[in-house]
Amino acid sequence: MRKIVRTALPVMAVIGLLITPAVASAQPSGGSSKAKVIVLNGQGNDLDAYAPNPPFKHQTVITTRAEDPKGFDINAQICFFPDRRTFIAGEDTGQPDPLQGWGIFKLSGNTVGKLKAKQTGKLEPTYQGATDNAENYGCGVLSDGRVVTTDIGNQSAGEGDGQLIIWFPPFTKGFTTLKNGTEGKVPYCKIDVGIATAGGIAVDGDDNLYVASARPPTSGVWKYTGPFPTSPDAKGGCGKKDVTGVPLADTVKKEQFIAAGDHLLVSPNAIVATGNGGSWYVSSVFTGVINEYSAQGSFVRTVLQPPPGEGPGPEPISSGSPLGLGVAPNGTLYFADIGLVISKDGVGPGDRTGSVRKIRFVDGVPQPPESMASGLAFPDGIGIFVPPKKA
Repeated sequence: MRKIVRTALPVMAVIGLLITPAVASAQPSGGSSKAKVIVLNGQGNDLDAYAPNPPFKHQTVITTRAEDPKGFDINAQICFFPDRRTFIAGEDTGQPDPLQGWGIFKLSGNTVGKLKAKQTGKLEPTYQGATDNAENYGCGVLSDGRVVTTDIGNQSAGEGDGQLIIWFPPFTKGFTTLKNGTEGKVPYCKIDVGIATAGGIAVDGDDNLYVASARPPTSGVWKYTGPFPTSPDAKGGCGKKDVTGVPLADTVKKEQFIAAGDHLLVSPNAIVATGNGGSWYVSSVFTGVINEYSAQGSFVRTVLQPPPGEGPGPEPISSGSPLGLGVAPNGTLYFADIGLVISKDGVGPGDRTGSVRKIRFVDGVPQPPESMASGLAFPDGIGIFVPPKKA
C-alpha cells in the first residue's frame, strides 16, 4: 500500500515568492477532438477512470486488495505500450512481501463504466535500502518494447539512491509460473542508482529519456541518451553490479536538461511532452507550479501557479499541488493533485485532500484548472487512454 510520507523539507520563503506571469505561446486549443480520451489515475490504491468532460463519469477499474481479495494496489505513473491497451502502473500489493514494483496490465473496453483490466506481468527490482521505503514511480516504453522505470529512493536525506532501470521482454515473467514450478523474473539492468527522489519519465521520438529529480544534489530534469543496455550482461552493456548484486550498466550518458530553482521549479516531479513542437511540461508539487519548456529545455512560460498570496501551508493550495501529468491528443493537460500540506509532522499529502484536474487551452492561453474529482487519497500518477477501434 502506498506509504504517505511527510518529510522535513525546507519551507524556505516559497510562500512569499513572486509568481511569474504566464506568457501566451502557440498551443492546441484543448477543445473538442475526434479521439476518445479516458483519464486514468491511481489513488487510495485503486485505479480510477474518468471521462474527460463534465460530469466526469467515473469508474473504479481496479479495486485495492484491502477491499477486494482479487484486487491489486495501484499507484504511480501510468504508461501505455504502442498497442494502446497494455499499460504499466505501480503495483505494490502485499508489500514488502512481495516487494513493491510495477504491474503490466491489459485493458479491455472503450468507455468509462465498461473497462476491465487483467494483470499479465510484474516488474520487481532490488532496492538500495532506502530508510523510508523506496517507492515505485516513473515508467516509459522505448520504441523496441523495452521498458524503463524509476523508483524514488530515500525521500528526505542523503545523496539520493533513486534508480533508473531498463527491463527486457517478455514481461509475462514474474507473474506466471514456469513449467519447472518456479516463478520467473523479468530481467533488467540498472542504468543509474544515484537519483535524489527520482520521479516521472518521458521518452522522446529518438528514445532519449527525461527523468525528473525533486531534491538536491540532483534536482532538475536529466536527459539520458543511448545506446542503452540490451540484456542484463556484459554482452548487452550491463557488466557491472550494484550494491545489491544485480546488473548495472557499464556506462551512463546523461546531462542536466532543465535546472531546478528558477520560475518556482523547486521540486521537479514529472515531465510530459506537450504534443506541440517537442516542448515539455514539468510539475513542481511543492510550489504548485507547472511550467512549459522548449524542446531544448529553455523556459517558455508558467501554465499553472497558485493564486496571489497562496503557497505551501497548513491548507492545500487551492489551484492544486501537481504531481503526475498527462496530455491528451487535443492538447488538454491533466494533472494529479496530491493536496500537499505542511503540518507539525512535516510536508506531505493531507487527509483526502487530493484531486484530479484538467487545464484547457483557449487560443493558446491556459485556463484555470477544472476539478474532475476531489477528496482523493494520494492521487500521484496520470495515464491517458485513447481507445483503439477494437475492444
